[in-house]
Parts: sequence; structure tokens; C-alpha cells
Amino acid sequence: MRSFLSKGWPPRYLMCPQIRLKTPLKERPGNGRALRARVRRISGVLEEVLGVPVQSGKPPPSMDMLIATVLSQNTNDRNSHRAYVALRQRHPTWHSVAEAPVRSLAATIRSGGMANQKAARIKGILRTIYSVYGRYDLSALQKRSNEEIIDELTRMKGVGTKTAACVLVFALGRDVFPVDTHVYRLCERLGLTLNSRSPDDTFEQMKPLIPAGKGYSFHTNLIRFGRKVCHARRPACGLCPLYDDCVYDGKERGTARSLKTSKADHSFMLLDEISP
Repeated sequence: MRSFLSKGWPPRYLMCPQIRLKTPLKERPGNGRALRARVRRISGVLEEVLGVPVQSGKPPPSMDMLIATVLSQNTNDRNSHRAYVALRQRHPTWHSVAEAPVRSLAATIRSGGMANQKAARIKGILRTIYSVYGRYDLSALQKRSNEEIIDELTRMKGVGTKTAACVLVFALGRDVFPVDTHVYRLCERLGLTLNSRSPDDTFEQMKPLIPAGKGYSFHTNLIRFGRKVCHARRPACGLCPLYDDCVYDGKERGTARSLKTSKADHSFMLLDEISP
């Protein structure tokens, strides 16, 4: 604890040693031309190594994407996908979900974790949507700006900026860069943000930095990169193609930086699997 204080790092790093930085904050780049170029180059490296992600088929309705993203909170994609599939199999319409008792709904989505809390939140969200639009449908959002949609959705309990941004990207096809806790961690380690204290801070800082048309690609590839190489604990630094860009103080020292393909599936993304 004393060694952290002696280096003058912000108190938040005392609670999050996995993202403490090698480079002091005052020496890190600002949101200028050099930082935009850095983001563009890193995005290019990830596309070269991991491929260019492509959204498949017709996007799902915003209503479906909103609930799927709520189910994805605080769990992994496969568990939340099982919960979403179970929910839609038992309740084919959102009206049916809205009418279901919380206890029954929680039992249905149990595989996604935090089932009681999520069941109550989903019912509350559906209740709000119906009171505003007169039906369980968010198609009215299509004509609104990104900022207006985020403001509208985040008024609902259980819907944060990341969840609203996912609706924008995965349902409405907007060029937005969602930031969850994993993307937040990676942006810190790669020196892309300055003194960010939360995923929401990172979302705002990254807005002017993402190359046009690369919101979905960079978001998706950062998540894949985090799963395959830059784990929260014990990152595989010897395989990292971005080793020289990393400012994480806990990275391993070494020279091996070639990232080989693996048979393991690191590409499964829940929000790409939500069918219209």
C-alpha cells in the first residue's frame, strides 16, 4: 500500500492494482492528433491479427437487444445467451414477459446470474416502455440522435451507458464504441485514456478518438483480444502484438510477440447472436 502512495498514483489504483500504470498520468498523451493516430494504429493491428468483425444479417429489434444486454450484465456471453434463449422460448412476446411473476421469470433466466435482480429490472423496463410508447417496442428511437437515445434509455433503472450504446451499435447500426469493464481495462493498459475512473468516463474520452466506421470493429476486437491475450489477471504478454504499446506496470518482460491462431473459440459474442 505504501509503495503506491509513494508514486503519487490516484487512490482508485489502490483498489484496482490490475490496471495500475507504468507511465505516470501526467506524462501520458492527451486527446490530440497523436492519440487519435495511436487508436487508429492499434485498431489496425487488431484487425490484422484477429480479422475485421462483420455484423451478420438483419439487426434485431432494439427491444430485443435492450433486454439481451441487461441479461449480459455481470456474467459471460455464453451464460447470458442461455438465459436469453430460455426467456424467449418460455415467453415468445414481451407482453408475456411483462405479465410473468418475478419469481417465475427469475427461474427462467437463472443461468445468466443475478436472476432475481435482473428479473425485477426487466419487468421495470418493460413497464416504463409501455407507459411511454403504449406498446413493448422501441422503433421510435430510430429517428433520434445517439445522444437522445442514450439519454432516453439510461433513465430506466438497470440501463447504463454501456447498455444503451450496445443498443445503438447492435440494433440500430450506429457507429458507436461501447465500453464495458473489459474494454475499460484494455483502454487503460494501452494508454488510450487519461485518468479515467469508470467505463462511462472511458466512453466519453474515446468518442473523439475512434476512427470513423470502426466503433463496432474496435469494440469487438478489444473484447476478443482481452479473452485471448490480455486477461484481467496474468495476461499472456509473451503473445501480445501490442506489447510495445502497453503501459501496464504488471506486464511480463520478454520479446515474443507473435499471436498464433487457436482452436479455442474466443469470438462468440452474445449481442451478435440475437436474432430478429
